[in-house]
Amino acid sequence: MAVRSAEAIWQGTLADGGGTVKMGSGLLEAPYTFQGRVEEGEPGTNPEELLGAAHAACFTMFLSAQLSRAGFNPTRLHTTAKVTLRRDESGLKITAIELHTEGQVPGVDEAKFLELAEVSKKNCPVSAALASVETTLHATLLK
Repeated sequence: MAVRSAEAIWQGTLADGGGTVKMGSGLLEAPYTFQGRVEEGEPGTNPEELLGAAHAACFTMFLSAQLSRAGFNPTRLHTTAKVTLRRDESGLKITAIELHTEGQVPGVDEAKFLELAEVSKKNCPVSAALASVETTLHATLLK
């Protein structure tokens, strides 16, 4: 069983404060602020961006495994995750995730690629953890 860790430090108020997130591996340490979370163009990262990165990475690894098990060795898979954060009467909520993936996979036909992409969207561990969030998939097989 693997247990991974990350940490966050916050100093100050929500509006005026800021913090740092750090991955347990030490490979990523980045600042974050509330303004960076809700406004475009602010420096730093935010929880939704980090969640999107985790989801894109997990989905892509899972899709690679599915394709390989089916006898198709991918040359390249590229996935972008777009995480939507909205405010409602109870506060901020992650309301949707869009996965956009492109694959170069010799020998696979489009129907099989799309089928395995859907399986991966549903079953990668991060997708399973985020099952309460509407997730859509746009998959393209490149020639």
